[in-house]
Order: sequence, then C-alpha cells, then structure tokens
Amino acid sequence: MAILNVIDRDGRAHELEAVEGWRVMEILRDYKVGIEGVCGGSCDCATCHVVVAPDWAKRLPEPREDEIDALDTLPLIEATSRLSCQIIWSDDLDGLTLTLAEAA
Repeated sequence: MAILNVIDRDGRAHELEAVEGWRVMEILRDYKVGIEGVCGGSCDCATCHVVVAPDWAKRLPEPREDEIDALDTLPLIEATSRLSCQIIWSDDLDGLTLTLAEAA
C-alpha cells in the first residue's frame, strides 16, 4: 500500500497508508491527525488546508479556480498551499509529504 507522509501541527511525523481514489482529506480525517474538512470535500471551507513539500508540489495537478478562490480566503498561505480535499490519491503519489497548515 502507498504511504502519505504527514507532519501534524505539533511537528510530529506520521506515515499513513493511503487508498487509491480517496481524497487526501479523507485519509487525514480517518487517521485523525487534525484536519476538519467541514464541507466534506466540496472545496468550500478551506479547513483542510495543507502545505505540500516543494519537491512534490510540481507533481500534483494544478489547482482549479475554486480551490485558488478558497485558499485566498485564508489569512496565511504558502507557495505550495493546497486544499487536501482537492488532491485525489493515486499510487504515483506514494511518498507524498505535506504539513498540516495552522488552523485559521
């Protein structure tokens, strides 16, 4: 099974088993590492904000306009900020590393 590497808000590292076709937000919520995902993945709340490791950011599909708009509502974003509800897991993401953004 593929692995998702996550740094939580306390700086602890987690290796999570990921399931093909799931949203990264769903994986994070199932493992209870600190993501809310209030809107359930509809790209509406930005409570699943993560910062993708720079070497991985270029390997992900470009964010759609609605994701960019949701990120723009946050007080602080990074160059590699993404909404985890908009990243669909596939096995070519094995080893993806991300950090949970500070709660807004």
